[in-house]
Amino acid sequence: MIRIIAGGKKSSGWVEEACAEYEKRLKKPFDVKWEVLDEEKLAKKLEKWDFKSNEVVILADEKGKNISSPELSDKLNKIFNASSEVVIIIGGAYGVSEAARDKADFVWSFSKLVFPHMLMRIMMVEQIYRAQEISHGGKYHHE
Repeated sequence: MIRIIAGGKKSSGWVEEACAEYEKRLKKPFDVKWEVLDEEKLAKKLEKWDFKSNEVVILADEKGKNISSPELSDKLNKIFNASSEVVIIIGGAYGVSEAARDKADFVWSFSKLVFPHMLMRIMMVEQIYRAQEISHGGKYHHE
């Protein structure tokens, strides 16, 4: 299972609907569990950095490394094969602290563009679904 910690307001209906469309297609170990925290609670959680040693923390941030969907699929599979758990952090409207960025195992940029955190939630679950389909040889992703 992939745990996604997202900062910001609770998702509005259209965001939940779009995420649910992809989530219903996900199968273990690509299935997701959401933890949505307001900006202040997310900042406090990241300040404590209470992640376990078997958790690989990926931070979605425009200052990170841009990778392809096949590279993401490969990265997730390597984590799963090492019996580690995946935690993905999506910052809120103001992102995350530099300290949190430095502690993440991988800082992943979707683009040099900045996206609203609600839209990032949808894009994140779609990319996880795409990674699953690449991993299983599905027809969803094509080059």
